[in-house]
Amino acid sequence: MNNTIPSFGLGTFRLKGQVVIDSVRQALELGYRHIDTAQIYGNEAEVGQAIAESGVPRSELFITTKIWTDNLSADKLVPSLRESLRKLRTDHVDLTLIHWPSPAGAVPVADSLHALQAAKAQGLTKHMGVSNFSVKLLQEAIAAVGAKAIATNQVELHPYLQSPKLVAFAREQGIHLTSYMTLAYGKVLGDEVITAIAQAHGWTPAQVALAWALQRGFAVIPSSTKRENLKGNLLAPTLRLSEEEMARIDALDRGERLVNPEGLAPAWD
Repeated sequence: MNNTIPSFGLGTFRLKGQVVIDSVRQALELGYRHIDTAQIYGNEAEVGQAIAESGVPRSELFITTKIWTDNLSADKLVPSLRESLRKLRTDHVDLTLIHWPSPAGAVPVADSLHALQAAKAQGLTKHMGVSNFSVKLLQEAIAAVGAKAIATNQVELHPYLQSPKLVAFAREQGIHLTSYMTLAYGKVLGDEVITAIAQAHGWTPAQVALAWALQRGFAVIPSSTKRENLKGNLLAPTLRLSEEEMARIDALDRGERLVNPEGLAPAWD
């Protein structure tokens, strides 16, 4: 666990309307305290509603949102974050990320990060970071604000996509990584290696994949709409895989990237 970011949270990607309200509500009832959303998910208002209705004190929660590419310029970033706060019904978020690098570098990384620093100085966010940044983009971010100012780089990481170059660089710089899509859209749940490890312990394949990522030092933000899965996933931080089991999962890396939107994705490492 990084001192800044809880190592386990709830993702809300692709969840809309009542579905996301129910997911967040159930998660908070079960004990989740880190909720991850984004401007482009179109669900900040519903996430805010679920949090407000949960009765969980704001001081116990860690809320993350992400600035969409349309709002990365210095004049748009802070106003867009204020709008996110209004929807989330809070006066600040705990972490704000640049969701994707500006397409074709239209807005320089330094400009967006300096705008995020201004948002932090105004108390709108406690921490700042990036998402979907390659080594080259991380280098630009470090040159702009320093590695210590970057709380995390949230990227696709799972047993089939382990991004060794990016992980090594981030570690070298002391930049924490958050894994999204840790279950590879559910693909890893049917993997023979992961299933065998799960069966040996009486765990679920999802718990094994999440435990692997946590033991690698990544934060994870799995999403689910089913109470039993939300509850099961929450146990992942308590599980320990042996070095031999970790090595078996490490060997599954095949560079299989599932999130690579044209016009948004950088040149990956």
